[in-house]
Parts: sequence; structure tokens; C-alpha cells
Amino acid sequence: MAEAGGLRTGLAGALTQLPARVPPLVADALLAAALFVVTLGPGRVADGRGFALQCALVLPLVWRRRAPRAVFGVIAAAALVQWLLGVQLPADAALLVALGTVTARAPSRSGWVAAAVAVAGAVLAAARWAPEGRFLASGAAMTAAVVASALLGANARIRRAARAQRLAWLVRDRDERERRAVEEERARMARELHDSVTHGLSVVVALADALGHARPDDARAVTARIAETGRQALTDMRRALGLLQDTPPHTGAGFDAGPGDDRRSPPGIGQLAALCERTQAAGLVTRLRVDGESAGVPAAAQLTVHRIVQESLTNVLRHAPQGTRAEVRVTCAPAEVTVEVTDDGQATGRRGPGTGGTGRGLAGMRERTAAFGGELEAGPRPGGGWRVFARLDPGGTP
Repeated sequence: MAEAGGLRTGLAGALTQLPARVPPLVADALLAAALFVVTLGPGRVADGRGFALQCALVLPLVWRRRAPRAVFGVIAAAALVQWLLGVQLPADAALLVALGTVTARAPSRSGWVAAAVAVAGAVLAAARWAPEGRFLASGAAMTAAVVASALLGANARIRRAARAQRLAWLVRDRDERERRAVEEERARMARELHDSVTHGLSVVVALADALGHARPDDARAVTARIAETGRQALTDMRRALGLLQDTPPHTGAGFDAGPGDDRRSPPGIGQLAALCERTQAAGLVTRLRVDGESAGVPAAAQLTVHRIVQESLTNVLRHAPQGTRAEVRVTCAPAEVTVEVTDDGQATGRRGPGTGGTGRGLAGMRERTAAFGGELEAGPRPGGGWRVFARLDPGGTP
């Protein structure tokens, strides 16, 4: 019993999917053949006139979807000849099929004309073949069949138009999402390039300024720091550009960042010590403190922490006077990660009080923090200097 039930279920599913798999012309030919056999009564084959009318009524349905108005016209003409000859055939049902196809696929005006012709044919058929005293009942029944066929076709037309409209909406929505994704990717790449290049150049400029006042014995060490910082900046830039490629970035002459360089691995909390060492070599005394375990913080959140610290120290280098001291404190917890960068210098170019500021750097830090459901505060400290504070949800999705 279970096997029989499974067989019936499978057969029903196959029949349900059959119209979608069979070409339209083949499906219409099968429909015409089925209707021809069903409406072919006993003795019709022997009657040449009836058989010819049967063929004229049913066979045009093979092309009903390719030329709905022409097919309806041919079948309506065959039905009129049938009425004039006084031959009553069940194949008149083909006219209802043709009417439904016209209202479903042809322009609305053609549907109304075809419906009017079918109603007139129903009245003529009732007048000629209705039993005595049953003209109204027969006419009403045939007219109702005509109206039902027209409404079914109109409903199919509306549903098809709704599907087309929904498909167009889905295409527009997909294009809009792709456009937004491209814009977001461009903004992300702009932030990455800004953070890496600006910081590297700021450190190089500071070291170059220090080189002019360095003793001959220290000049070589400062020069080495400049080269190292430049290579690191190029590495960060290639890492950002490499995200747009399927293969590792090209390494040209003069751009070798040294062995062990992983341009695919974004910087994180573990690289903050090296970052602070570079800024300290540029003349900014920097103190770093990391509380908690950073191993459990996702790589994307660690990159955001690194970029916030990098941009904050870059701003100190660019805007604070010589002798400024900076302190970086990162606290890692399962529920949140906080970043605080403070300095004791008097800012000369940083913009906006409180959380204000229109610079690209502050805007980029806010966007990165907001991507993890956090907030960023940046502004002058009451006792002098500058403070940047950010709170991130490490479980957020950037």
C-alpha cells in the first residue's frame, strides 16, 4: 500500500511539472488531440462532413499561443459554418479554449471583441438547438460558460503581468543592491588606503624632519627607520589592493617588503606594538596597554581596532607639537572591545569639538565603529590634549 501511495504521489508530481517541461507547441498539440478524441462521438468518423467540421474546430488549437486571434477567428468561422449546416458537435468547446487564450494573451480590445462574438454564438446555438421552452436556460448556461472562459483568461493575463512586474522589481532590486555593494566596497577601500598611506607618510615625514637634526651617528638608524616605515606602508597598501584581486598582488622591483610578508593577513591587535614602535621612532612617545585576551576577537574587529589606533596616532603626529606623549589602551572582553587613545599635546589642526570633525580620518573611524554596532567619541580633553574612544561589539557583522 505504501509503495502504491508513493507511486501515485510521484506520478502526480510528474504530471504537475509536465507543462513546465513540455514545449508550448507540443503541449498545445496534445491538448488539441485530447479534445479531438474526447469530443469525437460515435459515427463521426463515418460522417465526412462532421469529421471535417471536427477538424476545423479543434486542430487550430495547436497554434493558439502563437496566433491567438487568428486561431479564434478560424474556430469561430468553423462554428458559424456548423450552425448554418445544422450540425451539432461537442467540439464547440474548442471555441471556449480559444476565447480564454485570446483574453489571456491578446490585447484587451481583442478580448472584448472575442467575448462578444462568443456570446452571440451562444445565443444563436441556444436558439437553434435548445429544447422547446428551454431557450433562456440554455442561452444563460452557454453565456455563463463564455463569461467563465473569458474571466479565466483575463485572470491568467493579470497573473502573468504581476509575475513580469515582480521579476522587473527583483531585477531592479538586484541592480540596486549590487550598486550599493560597489559603493560600499569603494568606501571601504578608500578607508583602507587612507589609513595605511596617511599613517606611513606621516611617520616618514616626521622621521625626515628628525633626520635634519640628528647626529651623524644616529642618521643611519633614522634612515633605516624611514625605509622600514615606507616598506610597511607599501605592504599595507598592497594588502588593501590585493583584496580586489583573485591572485596575490604583483611584486615589482623595489617593492619587496621582506620575507615573511603576508599581504592577505590584515593587521590586528597583535601588530599594535609594532605600530607604536614606529610612531615612537618618529618622535611621538607612545605607551601601549592591552587588557584581556585578543585571540577571541574576530579578525575584522581586530582590523577595526588597529585602524582606529593607527589613525589616532597619525593625527597626533600631524597636529600635536613636539614632545607630545600618547597612550593607547585596548580592553578585550567577550561582550565588547574598547579602544582609547589619548595625548597631552595642544592640537593645532584637529577639527571640531566633542564628537565633531569633518576630516576623512574621523569619518572613517566612525564608519568602522558603526559597522560593529558601536560609537566613537573624539574631541579635546578637559585638561588639554585629545581623546579618541571607541566601543565595539566583537560579535557584530561589519
